[in-house]
Amino acid sequence: MTDEPPLVLVVEDEPDLANLYAAWLDDEYRVRTAYGGHEALSELDGAVDVVLLDRRMPGLSGDEVLSAVRERDIDCRVAMVTAVEPDFDILEMGFDDYLVKPVTRESLQGTVSNLLMRSSYDDGVRELFALASKKAVLEAEKDESTLAGTAEYRQLSERLTELQSKLDEQLQLGDHDSFVGMYRDLGREDAFGFDEFNEE
Repeated sequence: MTDEPPLVLVVEDEPDLANLYAAWLDDEYRVRTAYGGHEALSELDGAVDVVLLDRRMPGLSGDEVLSAVRERDIDCRVAMVTAVEPDFDILEMGFDDYLVKPVTRESLQGTVSNLLMRSSYDDGVRELFALASKKAVLEAEKDESTLAGTAEYRQLSERLTELQSKLDEQLQLGDHDSFVGMYRDLGREDAFGFDEFNEE
């Protein structure tokens, strides 16, 4: 165990923006900065806890960096921080959260804090969070008719419901309120459909 603060890797090809993100975070965390995809790969190791990753970068894209993170089996959480509007291709990507630029200091700090909290949970809960993040970002960017007519979105919703049921069954009745509270603390209750949970 280490008493050092968590380590955040900021990957952003615009140096001013990368340095701004680092300045927003360095009071609370250790921060490494990479100004491109290739530099990010050289900075990636087992000490990294969270990666904030731009998608559109020259040379090596954020999507390619994300694939490398997962192929190396580095146990870290990854948030895409990008101006690329999300489309249904994000459903196949292995990130944990997705922020659309411009982002505020508060949203960036909150995302890092939430991702670190997720790291303490098991794989099933982390998958639930990641899928809920994808569902929330798609619902923010797409209209209802587009979502309703898309098989990938329906499959995402079904997988979320399946995971919710499975994880809820694993909990004792007395733990249910704290489980729901955990999601509320992360600000994702709408994405998880807690109206359905609370009707039980």
